[in-house]
Amino acid sequence: MGDRHQPQPHLSGAYYGPSIPPPTKTSHSHGRRGGCGCCSCLGDCLGCCGCCILSVIFNILITLAIVAGIAALIIWLIFRPNAIKFHVTDAKLTTFTLDPNNNLRYNLDLNFTIRNPNRRIGVYYDQIEVRGYYGDQRFSNGNVSPFYQGHKNTTEVGSKLQGQNLLVLSGGERKDLDEDLKSGIYRIDAKLRLRVRFKFGLIKSWRFKPKIRCELKVPISNPNTTSGFQFQRTKCDVDI
Repeated sequence: MGDRHQPQPHLSGAYYGPSIPPPTKTSHSHGRRGGCGCCSCLGDCLGCCGCCILSVIFNILITLAIVAGIAALIIWLIFRPNAIKFHVTDAKLTTFTLDPNNNLRYNLDLNFTIRNPNRRIGVYYDQIEVRGYYGDQRFSNGNVSPFYQGHKNTTEVGSKLQGQNLLVLSGGERKDLDEDLKSGIYRIDAKLRLRVRFKFGLIKSWRFKPKIRCELKVPISNPNTTSGFQFQRTKCDVDI
């Protein structure tokens, strides 16, 4: 009992412990790793800036693609475009002879109809080039004057292929030519190369370059042939 009130020597006086360290300064990196994020272009974070720029460009391109797709869909729904139709309505061949030196003399008249079936779309034909082929060999070309074609319109155009040109045929093509010479009916292809623009109201499109191919069977017109074959109106294939 007597020892309970005796002073404790190790508790007397002030207590001096180790100093309390200052609070650690917290670095706010805003969610960045490695000290630099893609949304901060300060200091030496050039790589992060490049990441930001590429991300923005990518998002812009995606947005533009979506907007362009929606605009194209709206235009299609409004105008409902239909394909232009090409036909060869008449073909007259008066000369098609190949001499021993592979010089071809030819005289071919072609008449085409071009049908625009659209109600709200006009067509600018800025260039029409007509090329004559026998087999895979081109022997001539001609041009049609540029013109504008209105809505639901059928336009007739003509082209004359006449002259002399070198025509080197393969063995199979030479055999075909001999057969055509005997029958008096020549298998000639007319290919059209076009540059066209479409007009939607007040808006004009950029230029398109469709390719047209017409596979023809043309009888030669001279007194020495009596095949009785008449040229048939021929539909052409359109490749946009």
